[in-house]
Formats: sequence, structure tokens, C-alpha cells
Amino acid sequence: MRLKESLLCFFITSICFSTALSQQSAETAISLNTIKLRLKVDQDGRPFYSVYYKGKTVIQPSRLGFIIDSSIRLDSNFQVMKTDSMTIDETWKPVWGEVSQIRNHYKQLAVYLQQKSAPNLSLALLFRVFEDGIAFRYEFSVQPKLKYFIVSNEETEFNLTGDHKAFWIPGDFDSNEYLYTTSKLSEVDAWKLPMLSFGNKAENIPDQNAVQTPLMMKTAEGLYINIHEAALVNYTSMQLHVNKAKHGLIASLVPDTYGNKAYLHAPAKTPWRTIIISDKATDILASKMILNLNEPSAIQNTSWIKPMKFVGVWWEMQTGISSWNYTDNPDIVTRDGKMIPNGRHGANTTNVKRYIDFAAKNGIKGVLVEGWNTGWESWFGNWYGQHFDFVTPYPDFDISEIEKYSKQRGVQMIMHNETSADAGTYYKQMDTAFKVMNKYGYNSVKTGYVGRIIPRGEHHDGQWMINHYVASAQKAADHKVMIDMHEPVRPTGLHRTWPNFLASEASRGNEWNAFSEGSPPEHEVILPFTRLMGGPMDYTPGIFKMKNYAKDAPQRQMHTTLAKQLALYITIYSPLQMVADLPENYEPHIDAFQFIKDVAVDWDDTKVIEAEPGDYITLARKEKGAGNWFIGAITDENSRVASVPLAFLDKEKKYIATIYADEDNADWKSNPEAYKIDKFVVDGKSVLKLKLANGGGAAVSIMPATGEQLKGVKAYK
Repeated sequence: MRLKESLLCFFITSICFSTALSQQSAETAISLNTIKLRLKVDQDGRPFYSVYYKGKTVIQPSRLGFIIDSSIRLDSNFQVMKTDSMTIDETWKPVWGEVSQIRNHYKQLAVYLQQKSAPNLSLALLFRVFEDGIAFRYEFSVQPKLKYFIVSNEETEFNLTGDHKAFWIPGDFDSNEYLYTTSKLSEVDAWKLPMLSFGNKAENIPDQNAVQTPLMMKTAEGLYINIHEAALVNYTSMQLHVNKAKHGLIASLVPDTYGNKAYLHAPAKTPWRTIIISDKATDILASKMILNLNEPSAIQNTSWIKPMKFVGVWWEMQTGISSWNYTDNPDIVTRDGKMIPNGRHGANTTNVKRYIDFAAKNGIKGVLVEGWNTGWESWFGNWYGQHFDFVTPYPDFDISEIEKYSKQRGVQMIMHNETSADAGTYYKQMDTAFKVMNKYGYNSVKTGYVGRIIPRGEHHDGQWMINHYVASAQKAADHKVMIDMHEPVRPTGLHRTWPNFLASEASRGNEWNAFSEGSPPEHEVILPFTRLMGGPMDYTPGIFKMKNYAKDAPQRQMHTTLAKQLALYITIYSPLQMVADLPENYEPHIDAFQFIKDVAVDWDDTKVIEAEPGDYITLARKEKGAGNWFIGAITDENSRVASVPLAFLDKEKKYIATIYADEDNADWKSNPEAYKIDKFVVDGKSVLKLKLANGGGAAVSIMPATGEQLKGVKAYK
């Protein structure tokens, strides 16, 4: 039994049977509550699956299979040799997360196929039906004619019942930092959008009808469908080609420079293909199916893994106030060797101490420093590599002094390793880099992969880099270092297996408001239904200065209200939350800053109160090991009132609710920093009505209170 992931309840039944089918076709089905899966092998030996919700078709008969080694087809000529089925109902405890325990309840069907003629290969199909959807994967056994092989194409289909509304970003092999487009599937056209990745359109988005997963859809009848994948290991990531004529989706795997999709050695298995289904949008956000499909923790002793909030020398570089590069107006060095701060380099000892002091004063555990090491002079856009050695600090950053000072102040330092997409060099130097972190007391690292991947010909979302990300998490675990990856593939639940993999970027974050025209208010009410389905995001919330923060672009502004920035700590989940603004920008709003000081990052329970993709989200979370609850409600560009019943509170207790809300005249465009703070006595019968401005939000802390604490605080009505 694992130390942090104990089995609370386990029930399993298994029924196995073998059949050598001589009939022309075979069909079988499994179901769990409202979800049903049907598998059929037709007269030509082609496997098809279909999915039903409450008796209605969600996925029409869709083909399964592969093409390997350029021309060998593994999608037909099959007969069913055996099927196994079983039911699992267990409960496990994550190391950290949105809830303290997770139920894993499914029925499994394993179908073993054998080709009837040459090359006589076998293939296993493994299906799991959950209460909120289905998942399936392919498994390749060791065979005389199948040892080392290349996946040329995956033939997996998702044939839908109509031209559904979709929330999508284009199938770029190297970037997922796009704004979401909301359209019918038939209107998908990636080439109409500006390209973000390095290289030209043909290299990075060769298919104008390809979209990335997680893909969120809604049918005309009000059914919500989310397609993604889980446990992406030793394989390439899956995108989806839209077959507009047939309302279908086809697996489109990210290739390498030779056009190959994956290199495998039997026995081998693919990631799980996941389909989450409900007639309630709140159920989509509450689903834990993707986590359940990942392996338990590979780390035996997880006591060193600690979620936290952090500040950092970061936003000042994003907004052009300072620079990562020491040689950008370097400090003046006097004859006696002393340095006089004179340049724009942000990661100097004096400035870092300022952040450490701010963190210590406000009970924030971590401080991130970007630009501390040499190599930033020519790192961006030069496809050369070897810019960084992850060891050598700039002359104005005293790594030993910072170690001593941070320990004195009780603050944990966070390392930054930008690779400039030179993943090959970083892989070779990982042990050295992590040893430096161990030496100077850094228990966390933020990695980055900006640019075109080196070795050349690889992609951020291809198999080579998928293996690199997993190796990074594993190597970090060996050195007891927590990791936050930027510019990686979108997550697929691997933080269950590697709980030191706290967060990643893998989408368009808050930083885009610093160096571009930003993201519209609807962006943050789409992300939980798309990017966050696979795992936590380092979104970097908490910006308080809404206008005139970008040095060289005074017209730019945040596309949220200040109250919404507070709410993001609840609605954009991460156990590693940045307090992203400059310390001095919090001073004028120190009363609102109290919510950031109070809000937790690890949870015992989460309630999805209300949600609609692209429109609004309201969540309530209970702090781990405490009786405190925190609520976040956000909206798109339209104002609305969020209704929050507090029935989740203990019935016998009274609480004080501190509501951080948009002021009546607040507006993300014209008056984004206007907010109000009210305190009320509430209990389990209270129903909060939170008015959200255009592009706004509300944050609420609810803490148990008795006696003197309740005096003078009015009851909520």
C-alpha cells in the first residue's frame, strides 16, 4: 500500500470467456448507469464501437485500428479470439488535488483480435465504461511478426450525431497558446488564424481542419461532450481531423520529421482515448475519469511534495520594466570589484531580496527568479542551442547569498531552467541542474521550451518530447524537486503518477496580456472545459494593476476586473499558484490582497455550483485540513448574477463570509479596478447572490466563526 495513495475500498468481479468465432460478425456491449458502449466486428473483420447516453446515440459506429510500418493494416481482417470483462469500484487518495479522495468505478471489456490471414497479427482493444463516459486504448502483445514497429497512422474515429458547437484551437504541432474559437465543427478552419509557432504554416499546421484536444462540444439538444486522452506516455499526442461532410473526427497524430507517428517495441500500449459525456456542464468539470486512467503514484515517499503560492521576478520582464538579459545595460563595476545596479537586469541580488521580503511579510512560501543564469543574450529565435548551462549565475546574482537570505526569512526559492527548446542539451544536463538545486536549497523548478525543438525535426507534441517531459518529472523526483513545465504538450493526468509534476502552462496564460492585445473575458470560462481537463495550469493570476503596466505599450490592459483576478485562484486550478503582479502594485489594494493571502492551494472538496462553457463558472472549494471554504465566480464579457447555495457548509455552524465583488460600476474595459468588500454571517441555508460585472468576477472566503467573532457582523439576506 502506497504511503500517500491508500486503497480505501476495493471491489472487483471478473467474468472471462473465450470464443473462437466462426460467424460472419460479432457484437458485444457493456454499460454503467446512463453510459453504454457497443463493439461490433463486421463481416470484413473491421472493429467498430459506438457510445450511448441515456439510450441516445452519442458516437455513431466508428472505426478502430492502425497502419504500421507504412503499409501493414491493423484495422480489418480480424476475428474475435477472446473477451474478458470485469467491474472495478475503488477509492484512492491523491497526494494533492481538488478533492481528498477519488472514486474509480468502471466496467472493463477487453477484446482480443486476431487476423484471419497474413500477416496474422493480433491486437487487443481495452474499453472502460465509467458513470460519466468511456475510454479505450490499444495494446500490442509480443508476436513473432511484431517486435519493433512504426505507427504510420491511427485509424480511430469519433463519428458524431451532428454538426456540434465546438470550442477549439488549431492543430499546431508546437504551440497551444491560441485563443479559442467557438463555432460549429463544419466551420473549423485553422488557416484563418494567425500562426504562433516557429516556422511556416505548412510545417506546423498542415491540416487546416485539425484541432487540438481536449475538444469541448455541445449538441443542439444540450448534451456536453469532451474528447481528450489520458496517460500519454511513450507515444505521440493526438489531434483531431474534422471530417465536415460526415460530422466525424479522426485521430491525427503529431509526426516527426520523417512523417512517422510513433516508434514502439512490443509489448506496447497507446494512451487512453477519452470521451466524457453529460447533459450537465457541471458534470464535465467534476469528472475525474482522466485521473483514474493514469497509474498510481510512482513516488513512494511523497512527504516532500508541498503545494504553495509564490511570487517572482517575472512580470516585470513580461511588461518591459526589466530584462532577463544581464548585458542589457549591465551594472557598473567599480575598480574595487563592487557592482552598482545600473541596468535593466531584473534578477539581481538586491531586487530578489525585495521579493523575498514581500513573500515573508505576506506568508507566501515561494519566490521564483527568472533570468538568474547566463545565456539570455541570444536565446530567443536562434536555432542553435546550448545557450544555457543551468549552473552559471550572472555577476549580479549571488546565489549563495540568496540561499542564506531566503532561509533566514523562511522563504523557499524556485529555480528557473529555460532551455530555449534545446531539450537534447537539457536532458544531458538534468542531473547537473538538479544537483545545483539541491545544493542551494531549491525544491522546485519551472522549465521552459520556447522555440523550435532541438534536436531539429522534433515537435513539442511529438513522441520524442513526450518522453522528455516524463523523463524530466522522473529525474526531478529522483532529486526531490517539484516541477512546473512551460511550453509542453497539454497534460493528460500524469500528475497522478508523478505528483511532483505540480503544474504546466500548455495554453494561453495571463502573460499574453503583457506582450499582446491579450485574451477576451471568455477565455477564462473556456479553459476549465478544455485545457484544464487534463491537469493543473500555471495561469499566473493575481494582476492588480489593470492599465498602464506595459512599459512600451501603454494602450494595453487586462481583460478582467480586479475581482475576477481573485476568483481565478479558485476557477483556474493549480496547486502551484503565482501571485503574479509586482509587489508595489498590491499596496493600493491591500484589502483585496487579503484574499490572496488567505486562499488555499490544496483542497479536501470541490463543488461545481454552476457552469456553461464560454459563459460562466462558479466553484466552491474546501481547504485541505481546515473548515474554510473559498468561492470563485467568473463570467465572460456579459454581466450576470451568480447564485450560490451554501448547502455544503456544516449545518450546525456559523461562518463569516468575506465577499470580494465587482463594484456596481465596474467594467473590464472602463473601470476594471473597482471592487467592494463586505462581510456577512452565513450558514448552510444562505444563498449568495454575486453580481458579476462585464468581464468580471467575485471571490468569497467563508470561515467558521463563534462568539466574539460574530459580533457586529450582519447576517446575509
